[in-house]
Amino acid sequence: MPRTGTLVAVFSYNEGDKLRKLVAQFPDHREYDILFVDDGSTDGSYEFLQSRGFHLIRHQCNRGIGRGIRDAVHYGRKEGYEIIVVMAANGKMLPAEIPQLVAPIISGEFDYVQGSRYLKGGSSPNLPLFRKVMIRILTGIINLLSGYRGTDVTCGFRAYRLSLFDDPRFEIDQAWLEQYEMEYYIHHHVIKGGYRITEVPVSMVYPRTKKNYSKIRPCIGWWSMIRPWLFLFLKIRK
Repeated sequence: MPRTGTLVAVFSYNEGDKLRKLVAQFPDHREYDILFVDDGSTDGSYEFLQSRGFHLIRHQCNRGIGRGIRDAVHYGRKEGYEIIVVMAANGKMLPAEIPQLVAPIISGEFDYVQGSRYLKGGSSPNLPLFRKVMIRILTGIINLLSGYRGTDVTCGFRAYRLSLFDDPRFEIDQAWLEQYEMEYYIHHHVIKGGYRITEVPVSMVYPRTKKNYSKIRPCIGWWSMIRPWLFLFLKIRK
């Protein structure tokens, strides 16, 4: 059984020093457990995490964030957790903000919490202009398709109530959800299923150099985010 009701799932792929700096930010005394999902890293990340004694899921090759989220959700449900937080290991998301992300679920008011850098109290220092424009465009498209007026749908810092996945409409084992599709597939079904969703302010801290700030591949990555909404809206997928 878990020591706490909340599982923080951290997804890592060749993050090197960023991962080590992130690990150092987690407090020794915390009201959540941590699971790292290593997506086939070849830079020693897995061995580092092993040496620190974290709960670990290891992919032998790079499978994608969608596969990582699927594995983490299955792990969380199997181990009896009530809430899962998803975050990247690239240092852009701050462990100090985890409590404010899960608070609306712990209080019983909401089922799904989306982090937003654009709400009052949120921030995104060093955000590249191209990324800023694309976030606004994609958020506008998804708001139009979903009917929910979010402010920052691309922010990957989120929390879910794991009982959502008792709903048979969440078919997260589908093969087409291996990449970024999974995040938006879940978002869609939360909205369409009438679940309670809210946003809270968070920070998304980008490197000053504005280089190597993301593993999202131009065009392919953004299409991976848009297509779940089109497929589900047009009933091509379920």
